Amino acid sequence: MSSHIVSKCSSVGRSLMGTLGNNLFGVMKAPHDVGTRMSYNHLFPQLQQQRTFIQMRTNLKVVDNSGAKRVMCIQALKGKKGARLGDTIIASVKEAQPRGKVKKGEVVYGVVVRAAMQRCRCDGSEIKFDDNAVVLVNKQGEPIGTRVFGPVPHELRKKKHVKILTLAEHIA
Repeated sequence: MSSHIVSKCSSVGRSLMGTLGNNLFGVMKAPHDVGTRMSYNHLFPQLQQQRTFIQMRTNLKVVDNSGAKRVMCIQALKGKKGARLGDTIIASVKEAQPRGKVKKGEVVYGVVVRAAMQRCRCDGSEIKFDDNAVVLVNKQGEPIGTRVFGPVPHELRKKKHVKILTLAEHIA
């Protein structure tokens, strides 16, 4: 449940360092890279995980107190490829708490608040999360739950989801 912010300069530097081969400079990492994830994908390309859009049949974690635990995306309402941070999706509830506001099998709307696919910011940094998470909303875009757990990116403000930002405990 953590987010990773990496500047473009450090990621470009690491990719250039990785292309040098197995010499001393290609393997050595800078100790001052605090806050960035150590990446050895250039050494083991078969272990690299492909991060994609939120598309049909993607399972997402629900991070509010609406009663649902896990949903499966049925359709992304914007874009042909899929949904990203702040986009609205239609989902089916796969797991739910016994006495929640939503039940298993219901079709609900949700706003993607965390996505494993990285997103570039205006200042040149990139943000990506460890999991895919959604907050359930009604047709008017108002949250069903009264609390939002975990970090939420401030890009939701541009997408007019200010109510979700006010309910969130941490804005990344």
